[in-house]
Amino acid sequence: MRTSAPVKAFNFLFFALLAIFIPFLPVYFDEQGLSPSQIGFIVGTGGFITIVAQPLWGMISDRTKTIRKVLLLLLVCAIMTGFVLYHTGTYSLIILFAMLTYFFLMPVDPLTESLNFRVAESAGISYGSLRTYGALGYAVMSLFAGYIMTSYGAHSLAYLFAAIGLVSFVITLFMPDAPVSGKPVTLSSLKHFLSSRETLLFLILVFISSIPARMNDTYLGVYIKELGGTASLVGQAWFLAAGSEIVVFALSFWWLRKGSELMLIAFSGFFYFVRFFASAWIEDPHLLAYLQLLQLLTFPVFYSAAIQYLYRIVPVEWRATGQTVLALLFFGVSGIIASFAGGALYEAFGGRTLFLTISGMSLAGTLFGIVLYRIYGHRVRAASAEPAGEDAPE
Repeated sequence: MRTSAPVKAFNFLFFALLAIFIPFLPVYFDEQGLSPSQIGFIVGTGGFITIVAQPLWGMISDRTKTIRKVLLLLLVCAIMTGFVLYHTGTYSLIILFAMLTYFFLMPVDPLTESLNFRVAESAGISYGSLRTYGALGYAVMSLFAGYIMTSYGAHSLAYLFAAIGLVSFVITLFMPDAPVSGKPVTLSSLKHFLSSRETLLFLILVFISSIPARMNDTYLGVYIKELGGTASLVGQAWFLAAGSEIVVFALSFWWLRKGSELMLIAFSGFFYFVRFFASAWIEDPHLLAYLQLLQLLTFPVFYSAAIQYLYRIVPVEWRATGQTVLALLFFGVSGIIASFAGGALYEAFGGRTLFLTISGMSLAGTLFGIVLYRIYGHRVRAASAEPAGEDAPE
């Protein structure tokens, strides 16, 4: 790799695009008069599209032995579909272009993470040092997009999305490539990967823990507006949440220790519980926005520990498969359930019941993580004390 600077810039810009898409898409739908169940239907269906699109584009990247060229194609398509999505208020067109944007934009995420790991390994730097710029981009754009939407209307997001996308495309032209050597996801590889009891239990833990996180991601903005907040306040909430991740990712080399991953996942699950339980009882939208600072102790801790643990328990030849499955669980399958079930729950019983429900799920994930730590933690700690072999994490 020639330099990591373009990769850092791309992380900043791509996660800025995600900040316009993930937290503000439900808010945009709400502005267009869609109900929580309709919002849940669109976001949930987008999760189905993500499950298909991520491994498909991953296999295309594997076959063509390039990440950069695939990213360029995906960005061009995502820019066009995203622009139309934020420019229309017709329900049928919203569904069509939302699905197309999911198909082209969401596969960029695992490809970017794969690029981050390979660049970090090649440059001798930590993964967190690259991913920090993604958290920074998400934080800055969350704040900026909220103000833009409040000042110029919901459709102004179309121009913001296209502008950030075009700059991302230009940066990608100067970015080093990373040939993909991992095997694409196949039915036989998935069967082999899931044959390990420890791996299966770990993925169940990720699944249980990610559903409440994804429900919060989808409906936090809608709930803030229901309490009397504005789109700019939604942006401030996500700015505080994503901004708090920056330090955690940047210092991951210091706090993320081998053998402690399961306990760290349980730790993050407990603070997810605290965060969501408190959200259920807060009636001041500004206070709810400030509460998002607890993201500091939740997502970055959970995701960093989950990736490292996965790389410790999965054989080297199955790491590409494992990383894709992890991404599909956290952003795909859990997103489908979170959107459909969350939308129905929100519409039937309201935001308070939704947040009480996901706080209970987070507590269940915490307890399950502690159980897995008691079962497997000692074995992983013992392995971490041995000299690194070919199965050592990258």
